Amino acid sequence: MWLDVNTQNAILWFFLVCFIGSFLLLGWLLWPFLSVLLLGALISGICYPAHRWLQGLLNIPPFLAAIVICFLILVLLLVPIVFFVGSLAQQALGLYEMARGAAINEQINALMQDTRILDRANAILANFNYALTGDEIKSTLSEIGRFVGFFLYEQARAIASNTLAFVIYFFLMLLVVYFMLMDGERLINFIIDLSPLPPEQDRMLIEKFKEMSWAILIGNGLSGLIQGICGGLLFWAFGFPRAFLWGVIMTLLAFIPIVGIGAVFIPTAIYLFIKGQVLMGVICLAVYAFLSGGIDYYFKPKLVGHRVKMHALLVFFSIIGGLKLFGILGIIYGPLVVTAFLTMAEIYRDKYQRLVEPGK
Repeated sequence: MWLDVNTQNAILWFFLVCFIGSFLLLGWLLWPFLSVLLLGALISGICYPAHRWLQGLLNIPPFLAAIVICFLILVLLLVPIVFFVGSLAQQALGLYEMARGAAINEQINALMQDTRILDRANAILANFNYALTGDEIKSTLSEIGRFVGFFLYEQARAIASNTLAFVIYFFLMLLVVYFMLMDGERLINFIIDLSPLPPEQDRMLIEKFKEMSWAILIGNGLSGLIQGICGGLLFWAFGFPRAFLWGVIMTLLAFIPIVGIGAVFIPTAIYLFIKGQVLMGVICLAVYAFLSGGIDYYFKPKLVGHRVKMHALLVFFSIIGGLKLFGILGIIYGPLVVTAFLTMAEIYRDKYQRLVEPGK
């Protein structure tokens, strides 16, 4: 016997409530592993071409190719993180304690007395009816040092203080990568079939996420690593303390457009010029110009291409906001959130705006 329309609607709404409730419960259940699942999905999407390439080149079964890729991820990511995290935590804590103590004030006082930079700066600022005090300079530099040192220390301490948990989560991520490499296509097809959106729009969303994850993890990651290593080696050659920490800071800054490694190199060059070390200051600026120009304007576009189109200011705020909300992983999460919004906005403009606004 056929059900009437009202009964069918009631059944449909009851099912939708149950379905949404089960979906929310599933999200609640998997929420503690959100970072593991997201990173595993992103890394598997990047490694999928390599997985296919290994199968075709060596004629090995899919599960063995997936194991090889997981082993390479283990060697390339876990070993360096565990090896360097202790040194990073120690140097970041040292920077934080120095910024809190009197040592940094003594160094700033000595610099200003030796170079009389404050008098020279105030001679220029007098034209604008403004005077700069030594306390303002010391307070600003101390606050920057405390913030940077504490942030990096907290990120490193979260790993170093609970190494076992970090290793467990890392291997869970490798498990996600393995099964996504094996069954990722079936999962994507299942999601596309389940989604009420047309298949081409679902695939557009998935492709945008793949492109952005490639740009972040491979493009920005390799570019930042190169700039951080070169910058850290330069600071070590100049005899600056905590060169490894500054290399890490430059690696992170390289992800942020507009600011980049210039936030470290330019003040360093100014400091060297003030100290009278002109040659070192020129070398510092030359290395900065080479790294910034060569990496950002040649290497990264060659690696990433022009598929990811996002305004630099939007990327800047997405990364800053992501860092504030999610910690160090905000470098990845922030741009992905913006990518989802921009892709949905593009779909709305192309497919649905004329339905909502018939005049357009």
